[in-house]
Amino acid sequence: MPLTPFDPAAATLVAGWAAGDATVVRAWTAIDADAIPPEVVAGWSAEDDVEAFVFSESTDGPPVAYGELWLDHDDGDVELAHLLVAPERRDRGVGRVFVRALAEHARRSHPELPLVLLRVQPENARAIRAYAAAGFVDVPADEQATWNHGQRFAYHWMVLPNR
Repeated sequence: MPLTPFDPAAATLVAGWAAGDATVVRAWTAIDADAIPPEVVAGWSAEDDVEAFVFSESTDGPPVAYGELWLDHDDGDVELAHLLVAPERRDRGVGRVFVRALAEHARRSHPELPLVLLRVQPENARAIRAYAAAGFVDVPADEQATWNHGQRFAYHWMVLPNR
């Protein structure tokens, strides 16, 4: 299942996966809107310490998922972020396979960043199940508030255990 670097030319496709659905946009970006402009999606991959990827189910298939690695060398972690699956591929295990592939890429490409983590809106039970199925575990409940210090929202934090 191919994981390939994101080409900003695919931003319209990726942005379209959430267009018109404020619930999906909020879960994806923590922004209250009913769409994210393609130029915003394209700009994410241009940020320093961000690596963006798309995922296809076959070598010649179209992208069906998008996500980023946010590299934080100061804190020694890599965060999986802006994870989104095409609507027609949701609830079919694509998210789980994609997140697993992205996390493995993070570990293989950035061994200097031992902590692999992600955050999710607490009400996004579908995503939490997918992340757990991909191997992520909840940050202990008594630590969630510490991890949320300074955040705009109270997220649900998960980490990938060390092997």
